[in-house]
Amino acid sequence: MVTAIVREWSDEEGWGVLDSAETPGGCFGHFSDIQAPGYRTLSVGQEVDLVWEAPGFKQDGYDYRAVSITPRSG
Repeated sequence: MVTAIVREWSDEEGWGVLDSAETPGGCFGHFSDIQAPGYRTLSVGQEVDLVWEAPGFKQDGYDYRAVSITPRSG
């Protein structure tokens, strides 16, 4: 698990880009991978913990894909 910062997020599309040193160029994140109850969304600049994988193909132009995203509390 690594710490990342939300670079961009679209509630309308349900995905965004998360930045960490371990995922150069950004990590694709989908709302379905957010580990939180209720409406799952993220905010630009928010810190999250994530588990990522390199899927062997580009996911929307990104080499990394988050498989678990846990928002950090205040």
